[in-house]
Formats: sequence, C-alpha cells, structure tokens
Amino acid sequence: MKKILLVAFQGQPMCFIHVLLNGLEMHAAGYECQIVVEGEATTLIPEVVKQEHFLHGLYQQVVDAELIEGVCKACSMKMQVFEQIEKTGLPILGDMSGHPGMAKYIENGFKIINY
Repeated sequence: MKKILLVAFQGQPMCFIHVLLNGLEMHAAGYECQIVVEGEATTLIPEVVKQEHFLHGLYQQVVDAELIEGVCKACSMKMQVFEQIEKTGLPILGDMSGHPGMAKYIENGFKIINY
C-alpha cells in the first residue's frame, strides 16, 4: 500500500482545497493518506469549520474520513489560532520542538508532499 503525507503550509484557501481534494482522492483509491496542517495553513482551520465557508463541506469529508493527522502546535500558537484549533478536537502535533517531525513518517514509508 502506498503511504502519502500531505503537508499544508500555505494559508490560501485555493491551495488548501488541493490538499483536501487530493487527500480524499488518494483515500478513495486505497492509499494510506494523512494530512498535517502547518505554517500559515493553520489559520484556515478556524475558518473552514464554519458552515458558511465555501470549503466547509469538503473539509468535513476529510475530517469524517479521519485524514487529518494533526495541526502544528508551534505554528498555530504563532499564528494565534491555537485555542480555536484545540476546540475543533483535531490532534495537536509538536514532537519536534513544537512542530511535527517528518522523520517518523519517512521511517514508516510515507512519501511527503508539501503544499
């Protein structure tokens, strides 16, 4: 089975939509796919959880499929959205000086794709 880790860094919704779409496509195709939200992309989580946001439905499909591995602790704190993200119940990752380390994913056979 192919393993893919999609890492969302950029804070533009039109970039994030590709992370969500590709995550769902890979999952449907039988890949083991996980998504990590890093950098400015952390600011999108408090927005896409709102039902009126144009990405909400797609985001909810990704959450329901349990594709979100987690959100960067350090970046969400720096971007001042940590408390809002905690309220969503998404896992907070910070095993590498507050950021999610990539070595464990590589060691477990994941190919990493950054957006």
